[in-house]
Amino acid sequence: MTQLFTMKGMEQKLQKASRKQAGLYLFSNFIALMIISAYSALMMSQTVQGVFPKGGDSRKQMYMIFVLTLVGCVVFTVYAAGLFFRHKSRQIGVLMALGASRRRLMPGMMREVLLLSSVSAAAGILAGFPFVWLLWGLFRLMLVDSSQMALVLDARCLLVSAAFFMLVVGIACLCAWRYLQRTNIIEVIREEHLNEPVKELGRWCGYAGVVLVAAGAVMGYCAPSLWETWFSMYSPSWISLFYLPVFPGLYLIMLHTVVYGWRSGKKHSYQNVITRGMVKLSAKQTVNNLLVITLLLAGASFAVFYIPAGSISSLLGYTSYPYDYFYHYRLDQDVFSQEEVKKLAQDYGLSLKDWTEGEYISLASGGMDEVEDGDNRFHIEYKPQNEEVRVLSEDTYNLLTGQSEDVSPGTYLFVTDEKEASVGVLTTSKDLANIVTGEHMETAFAGYAHYDLFVSSRGWIVLDNADYAKMAQGLTDEWMGRAVLFNVDGEDSYAFAKRLYNLFVDCFDESCEHIEDYDRVRKLLAEQQGEAYWMDSSDLDAMISYEERDVLAFQNGWMYRPSFRILLMNDHLRTMGVLYMMFLFIFIVCLTTALIICSTRCQTIALNNRYLFEDLRKLGASSAFLSKEVRSQCSQVFRMPAWVGMGMMYLVFAGLLYANDGKVTSYEMIALVVCLGILGVIGGVIYGVYRRTVKMVKGQLEIW
Repeated sequence: MTQLFTMKGMEQKLQKASRKQAGLYLFSNFIALMIISAYSALMMSQTVQGVFPKGGDSRKQMYMIFVLTLVGCVVFTVYAAGLFFRHKSRQIGVLMALGASRRRLMPGMMREVLLLSSVSAAAGILAGFPFVWLLWGLFRLMLVDSSQMALVLDARCLLVSAAFFMLVVGIACLCAWRYLQRTNIIEVIREEHLNEPVKELGRWCGYAGVVLVAAGAVMGYCAPSLWETWFSMYSPSWISLFYLPVFPGLYLIMLHTVVYGWRSGKKHSYQNVITRGMVKLSAKQTVNNLLVITLLLAGASFAVFYIPAGSISSLLGYTSYPYDYFYHYRLDQDVFSQEEVKKLAQDYGLSLKDWTEGEYISLASGGMDEVEDGDNRFHIEYKPQNEEVRVLSEDTYNLLTGQSEDVSPGTYLFVTDEKEASVGVLTTSKDLANIVTGEHMETAFAGYAHYDLFVSSRGWIVLDNADYAKMAQGLTDEWMGRAVLFNVDGEDSYAFAKRLYNLFVDCFDESCEHIEDYDRVRKLLAEQQGEAYWMDSSDLDAMISYEERDVLAFQNGWMYRPSFRILLMNDHLRTMGVLYMMFLFIFIVCLTTALIICSTRCQTIALNNRYLFEDLRKLGASSAFLSKEVRSQCSQVFRMPAWVGMGMMYLVFAGLLYANDGKVTSYEMIALVVCLGILGVIGGVIYGVYRRTVKMVKGQLEIW
């Protein structure tokens, strides 16, 4: 009994001596769990899920950054556990040397590991929620606030936190079991002081890493579309595995950075030899940390790029509109007249000018369509009646736009924006049909007309006057409409625009309460075949309501959404606030975590090599020389992850903008320039933290 008490006391004494290492492990787990908990809580919140379009690029980007952050936190956690047990090995070895068996040490070791990992992980999970509330509250206070911004969390986010919690505890227990299986006691005792060099693969590894990163990015992006083209099947979820080469590629780049550096070794073979030696002796830890930092900085960069890319194109586009006000409506809806609008404007001290209006019709257009064959397969076939399209006569189009288009009989022009970057372009139609009378005409795509206000996913086309008159005969008011454009004389009024917007929405009945992708032609075709149109399902995520006319989903997605310039510009930040704040949150979390790891790694390398700095001081090294070595060592940790993470994401982001429509528009070029400026600001922040870290390390090493 006395021996057991003595051994237990020895364990407690050794545990107390390793409090610093335990503190670092606790801190690492706490940070990792807080990041994942906070990110998953916000990502899965009803606030974010209700705003991010399902299947849209913004949602995919959010998930992609989460995967990057998750991988980074997993690597960080594994590294923290390994580092803790490297220091813990001395305690294990001493107890084994005193006669303690592995069986005797196992319960105490597991209790300590479970306690440390569980407490730190649970604390991180709990801290994640107030962290989210605090940041979100600050965003609402300082940036933009509305009822749409109210944060409503979903308890399902705890599943992600719980899974990561189990991973952290599992890694800790696995490391404890692994270290207790060691047989050489002397080796166990000395492990804390053993170096962690990595196998030198050769200078080719860095360039191979660059190739793997580029190949993984290209393959991951192109694989889904290539799969669907080659196999006529919808791409499976595992297709994302084509991105995997990015991770070994990043590892090889970081390995090359740590072991060889990127400067030629022939001309300056002894330059920074001390610093390189210190970093290489802890290469495994350093490479793992640099990989995590790179992933986090890449995620931070990609998140912050979304904000200028989303706002600049929209705001510049609004300012270029030729009319202050544009709206259209079906003739079977009781919408106000020009005189009523004039009277309303007078109530706000405004007068109208340049009032222009014209008629349009809706027809069934032929086109290529994906037909599902079952088992996730599909084929493409042409359908004479495939979708609804809005049609203008050439005279009406020229009247509304001030242009002079001349459309040849039997052809049509598709209306796109000035940059020809709109989506849903109709170029394959060979048929147009009157859905009421069945009147049919053959047609062919003859090119583009350009007018930003008529750009929509539903599509507008222009016909020859005679063709238009022929196809319009017999149409009911349900399939006919009117488009109105006008300006205000002098400075516009937000109050007037808001009042007009609410009155306009109130004019429509429930038959118009649909998103723009709702296709009445497809609905009729489905009903003729005895089927229910899939967009009539009450479970559809894309359902909108007149009661929520001020939320993003309605304002951007309603079938008859108007374009009032002053509303669009003033409400842009409010309606897009959830998306922007989500990505801003991701940016802050990823950047802060990366900087914490950078600073911690620099201090660890320097303090683990304290004896080397002391020997250099005894050999006569000046403070200036030692300071130079500290700066050089710290720059290794900060510089390369910043270049690779931010540079890689900038190139990827530019590639995505190009891949969206096969070109980079002038607005997107401006956004890329702004993103480059943001990278400069981030670089300045990183440099500031680097300077602060150097000062801290010099103070700890007593270099003045």
